[in-house]
Amino acid sequence: MRVPAESPVPSLEVRLRGLLPALSPAQGRIAAEVLRDPAGVASSTIGQLAARCGTSLPSVTRFCLALGLSGYAELRLALAAESGRTSISWERGTGTEVGPDDSLDDVLRTLLRADTRALEDTVASLDVDALGRAVRAISDARRIDLYAVAGSASVAEDLRLRLHRIGRGASTWSDVHTALASSALLGPGDVAVGISHSGETIEVLEPLSRAGTQGATTVAVTNYPRSPVARAADIVLLTAAQDITFRTGGLSGRHAQMIVLDALYLGVAQRDYPLAEQAFDATAQAVSTHRHPH
Repeated sequence: MRVPAESPVPSLEVRLRGLLPALSPAQGRIAAEVLRDPAGVASSTIGQLAARCGTSLPSVTRFCLALGLSGYAELRLALAAESGRTSISWERGTGTEVGPDDSLDDVLRTLLRADTRALEDTVASLDVDALGRAVRAISDARRIDLYAVAGSASVAEDLRLRLHRIGRGASTWSDVHTALASSALLGPGDVAVGISHSGETIEVLEPLSRAGTQGATTVAVTNYPRSPVARAADIVLLTAAQDITFRTGGLSGRHAQMIVLDALYLGVAQRDYPLAEQAFDATAQAVSTHRHPH
């Protein structure tokens, strides 16, 4: 009998960056110091770290608890373990900043590092159990609503088209009025998916929350676990993209969203394999005459 694999635990850096918007000012200063010099923090006492950050010992302890750690001793052990795997500083060594004097070659390499790392960190830390629950909900859904705006809307539309190709009709709503109108008609047996990198987009939060109050299963795809959109959802699928200069919620964030949603789509296709295969073949045949012959 196969033993189910345990859901991966995100790296300490991924957890920390995901919590940044929800931290208090004092905890934010601690987070900045941890990101700047993880090895140095690992070798510091709690009093030394508090003094460097201009905060108190209880604030450091609360910071550790916010990360899901038992206290400062566990933070030091986790930092020592992660610093032992790499001598690169989290803050600068990831190569996620673009300076005014960088060449275009440097910019391209920075983008590649940021996007590659976003994909790797997202896959490594994604809660596969949550992904499985989302797959089952969408596979069994009577109706599927997708809420997203701006850059995330293109990702949502891609998922809608993919689901349509395998016979699973879904609707994408990027206007808050039409999204709210649609969410008001959802109920038990329906699924609403809210996609927002920041997790703070009101146009996504409002219809997702409304769908939940109507009894629909709600799914959030976001980069921040304590964001309003995440808190409003029954199932949360976290991405792990790091913003870079001039690129908040940029392509690295959308690439991370896409790999999560692609896994969601493929999970649905696997679960309804005969129907998906038949629908995919039929749609491929329908457009075959519009491909230029070689």
